[in-house]
Amino acid sequence: MISKGALTFTASLAFASSIAIANHSWGNYHWERSQNPLQKELQFNLSGSWPDHFHVAVSDWHQSTVLSLSSKPGNVKSLRRCSPKRGEIQVCNEAYGFNGWLGIAGISVSGEHIESGYVKVNDSYFNSSAYNTPAWRQSVMCQEIGHIWGLGHNDENFNNPPTGTCMDYSVDPTANQHPDTHDYAMLESIYAHLDGGGGTDGGEDDSGCNPRSPKCNAGARPSNDVANRILGDISMKGPKQWGRLISGHGPIETFELDLGNGRKILTTVTWTLERANGSHDDH
Repeated sequence: MISKGALTFTASLAFASSIAIANHSWGNYHWERSQNPLQKELQFNLSGSWPDHFHVAVSDWHQSTVLSLSSKPGNVKSLRRCSPKRGEIQVCNEAYGFNGWLGIAGISVSGEHIESGYVKVNDSYFNSSAYNTPAWRQSVMCQEIGHIWGLGHNDENFNNPPTGTCMDYSVDPTANQHPDTHDYAMLESIYAHLDGGGGTDGGEDDSGCNPRSPKCNAGARPSNDVANRILGDISMKGPKQWGRLISGHGPIETFELDLGNGRKILTTVTWTLERANGSHDDH
């Protein structure tokens, strides 16, 4: 377990006051739990310098009063899929190709409850001179993990001045490597209420419902692990697998893959500056 006092940083008061009334939750999505803080373990499947950036990001988010986080080495069978089981969060790096994205975060949900999450960071770009900097790596890792708790973006216009939070996407990530006080306030708002159930820290309903069966989606309640079976079957590497675009433009976009009966996989994408500016370097 990471000590709550393990990491401190200075927030920009000027920017914090300017965005104090902003709401940047990701819909109403949150992890089900019967008490605060939410206790979650993140599993990392990372190489190179990524473990260092991952541990800083986990320590940052652990500072929230409603999150109690730990980490351990992950157990995914494929880095390209990086598919979590129900209740899990998996974080992976790999050279996913020159497809236009720096990082993606995905959550499987049932109604408004998050059941699993994954983060991928794309070494095809982070190994290039434009993005192979500690600031870019830390900013993207911090932001993608922030999405896993139900946070959206503070600002999606990368031409605006940096606001001092990793939930802001800017052409210069230097000031946007950590959460700020408003991110923590948003988490307190998102997790202000408690759920009656025991949460999604384990236990799979193995009903055997085939997610591709019309009968499954039309009638019977899908297995609690349907979304994770989908994630296990496909790599979720591009828009054709993410479903329909539901929000965003330019540098940040969110996609939804509807599985029926209130179950969905949502993917938020951080595009490269080149892609966001209209230069499609994906192929």
